[in-house]
Amino acid sequence: MAPAHLNAELLANQILEGNRASLARAITLIESRKPDHRKIARDLLTRLLPFTGNAHRVGITGVPGVGKSTTIDQLGTNLTAAGKKVAVLAVDPSSTRTGGSILGDKTRMEQLCGDRNAFIRPSPSAGTLGGVAARTRETMFLCEAAGYDVILVETVGIGQSETTVADMVDFFLVLMLPGAGDELQGIKKGVLEIADMIAVNKADGDGWARARKAAAQYRAALQIMTPSSPSWSPPVLTISGLANESLDKMWSQVVIHQEKLTATGELRKKRSGQQVRWMWSMLEDRMRALLHENSDVTQLLDQVEKSVEDGTMPASVAVNDVMMALLSSLQSGKQN
Repeated sequence: MAPAHLNAELLANQILEGNRASLARAITLIESRKPDHRKIARDLLTRLLPFTGNAHRVGITGVPGVGKSTTIDQLGTNLTAAGKKVAVLAVDPSSTRTGGSILGDKTRMEQLCGDRNAFIRPSPSAGTLGGVAARTRETMFLCEAAGYDVILVETVGIGQSETTVADMVDFFLVLMLPGAGDELQGIKKGVLEIADMIAVNKADGDGWARARKAAAQYRAALQIMTPSSPSWSPPVLTISGLANESLDKMWSQVVIHQEKLTATGELRKKRSGQQVRWMWSMLEDRMRALLHENSDVTQLLDQVEKSVEDGTMPASVAVNDVMMALLSSLQSGKQN
């Protein structure tokens, strides 16, 4: 028998039993770029897909220093105390030069790190748009199959394509700092448009009054925007992750949102649409990988890239030449 980490059937059974070590091994497997690992990972996901879809999927973003990790640590602790199993998929910024990342989320979530009903998985974003690891969606499904009721996806922070995050979760929470003045001017309008809730954090001590003022400004800003759902108007709350204030109120909004969208059928439609867009995203990734893995094409790629850079070849001609070379190589492979 193949080792457990390379046996899809055995690994699937262990994950369904809630085996944390097997879950961690499975995530490592799906993050692998080795072709044989990818094949096993696809088999594993196919086996587990019927056991997914029962969790609250929540994306959490915010500017650096807003207190995402502190808030998630306390919120997750509240949820596990209430009998929930919580998985945190925390994505660290990767170096664009080396691909390295800090992966320090476990040290920033001290309470959840020692909680048996919590599972924290830091993953490098590796340059992926939206601040989410390339395999975050698959990781989310594995956690659901392992019995986790709540999936919290902590993103790198505002500055990348946050729509990528919103397009894999049911609820998108944006954390803000007190003192909305410059924040409101600098924040992307697109982030407010896709937010299902805004929570002004650090609303404690000297920050309480400023947090209330900021919340009022965000409410005014949301008034002129069209909600993404006819069944939901994004609320604006003031919270303190550090002092554990209003986090239960914040979570109750997540629950109400899911109940409303489930009742109208919007949640099912939303998830179905996400799956289709995910399919196309993966197809594009596979096509790109196919280009770079094909030995007949890689040499031509270097040549046409230099020609396009030098201005001696139009980009459209380069694309056509590369595609013709790929098709010819694939056809030759079939004939052989």
